[in-house]
Amino acid sequence: MEGRSLTATVVAGSLLLTNLSTEQIVGSNGAAFKEGILVMAWETLAALAMVITALYLLPRYLTGGITTIPQFLERRYDRFTKTLTSLLFLSGYVFVLLPIVLYSGALAISNMFNVPELLGISDTAALWVMVFAIGIIGSIYAVFGGLKTVAVSDTINAIGLLIGGLLIPIFGLLAIGEGDVVSGLTRLVAEHPEKFNALGGENASVPFGTIFTGMLLVNLFYWGTNQAIIQRALGAKNLKEGQKGLLLAAFIKILGPLIVVLPGIIAFHMFGDTLNNPDAAYPTLITKVLPASLVGFFAAVLFGAILSSFNSALNSSITLFGIDIYKSYLNKNASERETVWAGKRFGIVLAFFAMIVAPLIAYAPDGLFGYLQKVNGCYSIPILTIIVIGYFTKYVPALAAKIAMFSGVILYLAYILLDSFVLKDTFPHYLHVMAILFVFNAILMLIIGKIKPQLVPYEPYLSQMVSVRPWKFVVPIGITITVMVVGVYMYFSR
Repeated sequence: MEGRSLTATVVAGSLLLTNLSTEQIVGSNGAAFKEGILVMAWETLAALAMVITALYLLPRYLTGGITTIPQFLERRYDRFTKTLTSLLFLSGYVFVLLPIVLYSGALAISNMFNVPELLGISDTAALWVMVFAIGIIGSIYAVFGGLKTVAVSDTINAIGLLIGGLLIPIFGLLAIGEGDVVSGLTRLVAEHPEKFNALGGENASVPFGTIFTGMLLVNLFYWGTNQAIIQRALGAKNLKEGQKGLLLAAFIKILGPLIVVLPGIIAFHMFGDTLNNPDAAYPTLITKVLPASLVGFFAAVLFGAILSSFNSALNSSITLFGIDIYKSYLNKNASERETVWAGKRFGIVLAFFAMIVAPLIAYAPDGLFGYLQKVNGCYSIPILTIIVIGYFTKYVPALAAKIAMFSGVILYLAYILLDSFVLKDTFPHYLHVMAILFVFNAILMLIIGKIKPQLVPYEPYLSQMVSVRPWKFVVPIGITITVMVVGVYMYFSR
């Protein structure tokens, strides 16, 4: 709902911090604690997805003057398709993203400051207290601040997060190497070579083959179509600034494993099997290696990251509800002010519900990161499917999009239930299943388009809201980033 005024540095900083929050830092390092550097695939392939978004998707978004992804789907299909997509996004935020951000943030802060002992309460009670504290502060900030306030503060916090995030592995390697970072890294690689193999086997959380199937699709959805993320690029003052921001973020993302993977391996070296919960590896490492004077600094930075992800998802929810549901169905004659306040009231209710759900994630059987990535497939792949087919075809009707969405959600939910409770370990990896469903539903849409094509071909809407002249270096920089990603994988192939 904000005007398009963000510069490249603000776009890049906001993208990075929106992504790099506690569910990412705590969860990824917990996964690295268990499996090593192979989990870097979530970071490195993100860079490729951002290159694709900068080259192909963003020009089309800005040319069409799109404010939300469901807005494009209404133009391409119909209003009900837009509504279904908005509801899918909102369900993902309320049942997955918002509660996980609150839970992981509360877990990190509670462990870092030993809140149970400080307040004289149980671990469970401390978790509830921290969840509500973070949720209330984040809600006030998001509801009364708006997107631009969140995005600009993200840029400031991103600098602190990158500095603080790099300090953790540096101090960790200093501790291992007895005052020498290089010696610490050498010792870490020598004593745990299995942790530095990027090629995961069939039983790994990220088998190598999945980076060519579902992994790339999930990243493309996240960086190219997820409203909470792409909203930052859609807020760019022009295409050039948006592309520069995306590619700057992509370059920094390649360095992401230094923050979200390496500390987990260092924690494994230091604590071994003494930690029962891998998700506790990162906050435990912080309290172990950081000087006391820096713990407070990093806690403040981490708290900013927690608020950033929470605010971004909540702000996107406010936008989706206000524009795509309230204005379209509940009050068609609502003024802009009424629409904004309706969205904000909805955001408050959504935040409170997320605060109730968040502590219950402690009972989830999988680790934070694995749970987040697996469950996200319920809405990420169906939405990505209809967007891709929508852009590449002109005659596929709205009926095909509706069927594909229902099919994608129902089939993936059936897979999760069967794989978790009935036919365990008999299905392909969930990332392969995502790719299979993507292809299946894409073919299904094309078949429906042949049998019952829409009468009037879709023609892209042209907007003059911002300049859509591309950045002249977007292609060579994109190629450079792609080569760097391939090089990283080749280096860590053992």
